[in-house]
Formats: sequence, C-alpha cells, structure tokens
Amino acid sequence: MTPRAQLTPYFENQAGQLYYHPAGYVRLAWAAGRLPVATIQAYYEQVLDLLISTDCRRVLSEHGQRAPLPLEAQRWLTENWIPRAIALGRTRHCAIVEGADPLHRLSTQSVVSTAPTGFVFKRFDNLPEAEKWLLAV
Repeated sequence: MTPRAQLTPYFENQAGQLYYHPAGYVRLAWAAGRLPVATIQAYYEQVLDLLISTDCRRVLSEHGQRAPLPLEAQRWLTENWIPRAIALGRTRHCAIVEGADPLHRLSTQSVVSTAPTGFVFKRFDNLPEAEKWLLAV
C-alpha cells in the first residue's frame, strides 16, 4: 500500500477527499452519509479536472462508508460523466474498494453494469489489492 505522504490533496467537499498519486492515478476517498446529487456531481467534476490536468488515466475509488448513490446520480455517471472521462481524460481503468453497506454495493453494481464499454472496472475488498491491480494496468 502506498504511504499517504505520497498522496497530494487536490479537493475536498462533503462527498470526500480527492488526491493525486504520483504513480499516475486519482484517488477518491468517499465520506459517509447520503449526499445531494449536486454535491456528488461537483466532486466528480473535480475528479475529471484532476484527470485531465495530470494526464492520469486511472481512478482508485475507496467507497468505505459511502451511502448508496441516488438513481439520478447513477444515471448521470453512466450517461454523462463516464463518457466525458473516456473522451476528455482518456480514462480507462477504475479500481473500486467496496463499501461496507450491501445497498451501496448494489448501486455500485448498477453503475458498473450500465457504464459505457471501454471503461474497465474491477472491484476489491481492500485497498492494497486495488492499488496493486491499478498499478499493473
């Protein structure tokens, strides 16, 4: 696992913290609790800005205690954000460290199963395995 000292903080809001990792990926550390769709969208817009500005093409999303995403946010991710991440950020890989809430896992599965082709997700139970896979792609 990478020491946190290597992570550069980039953005934070109610959704969580966003970091740049010098190995070439963006790390999302989600906060707990239900969030308004606008807060989730603002967080993801910052993710896209960081992907583009650093030329990273990989994402590590650490879900932790994150609440399930509202259906509107799920649709926005698959129909709007992910296509832009592919086109503008040339992003192709996302490692997901699963959340604790079983309902959260279902909302994650909904996003993964309806995402555009060309965006590869892999789900993990822990951070070291997710990071190992992401660094290998």
